[in-house]
Amino acid sequence: MDAVRAFLRHPSGMAGLVLLLAVVALALLAPVLFPVSPWEMVGAPFTPPGEDGMWLGGDTLGRDVAAGVAHGARVSLVIGIASAFAAMVIGVVIGAISGYFGGAVDLVLMRVTELFQTVPAFILAILLVATFSPTLTTIILTLGAVSWPPLARLTRAEFLRLRKREFVEAALCQGEGTARIVLGHILPNAISPILVVTSLTVATAILLESALSFMGLGDPNQMSWGFMIGAGRTVIRNAWWMSVFPGVAILLTVLAINLFGEGLSDVLNPRVSRRRA
Repeated sequence: MDAVRAFLRHPSGMAGLVLLLAVVALALLAPVLFPVSPWEMVGAPFTPPGEDGMWLGGDTLGRDVAAGVAHGARVSLVIGIASAFAAMVIGVVIGAISGYFGGAVDLVLMRVTELFQTVPAFILAILLVATFSPTLTTIILTLGAVSWPPLARLTRAEFLRLRKREFVEAALCQGEGTARIVLGHILPNAISPILVVTSLTVATAILLESALSFMGLGDPNQMSWGFMIGAGRTVIRNAWWMSVFPGVAILLTVLAINLFGEGLSDVLNPRVSRRRA
C-alpha cells in the first residue's frame, strides 16, 4: 500500500497511467465505437477529417482512419504486452541460471546473450519475420526473442548481488533446494527492477511492431498503426491525416508507457524513495 500511495503522488507516473488507461479503454471499446470492420470502405477516398461522419478522415480506399486507430490499439497493446512477457520469461530464466550457478554456466550463457546483443534487434526481427509467415503469433515470439538480453543481464546482476546475502545462506543451511531458494527467496527480492524493465520493453515492442508493419512485414489480417502509416506515406502531401493520426497514437502510447515505467522505477527504488522523502 505504501508503494501505491507513493505512485499516486508521482506526477509523471500518474500522467502516464492515465494516458495508458485511455489507450486501453480505446482498445477495449473499439468494437463498440466502430462496429464496422476497419477494412470496410465506408466513404469516399481521401475524405478530410470531420466530414461524412469520419472524425479522423478516410484513407485512399475510403476506410475510416479513426476505426483503424481504435482497432490498431488492440493489436499494438496485445503484441507489446505479450512479447514483453515472453522476453521476461526468457530473460529471467537465463539470467537466474547464470547468476545463481556462476562459473562455466554463467560464462556460456553470457556469451550467448552477447551474441544476441551484437545483432541489432530490428535487423534480427526483420530476418525472423521474413523467414517465417508474418502472423500475430510469429511477431510476438520474434519480438520476445530479440528483447530478452537486457532482462537476462539485469536478472543475472540481481542474482549475483543477492545469492550471498544472509537469508540465502540461511536457506542453504536449512537444506532448502535450489528451486525453492531461487523462486522463493532470491526472485521475489529481484522482481522490482525486472518489472520496471519489462514495462519499458512493452514500449520498445510496440515501436518494433510498428516498424515491421510499416515495411509490410506485419500480419496482413490485422489493422495496425504501422500499416496505416506505411499505407499513407505515398500520399502524405495530399492526405496528411492518414499518417499523422496513427503516428500520434504511437507517440502517445509509447510516451505513456515510458512515464509509467519511470514512475514505477522511482517508487520501487528505495534509494530514490528515500531521497524524495
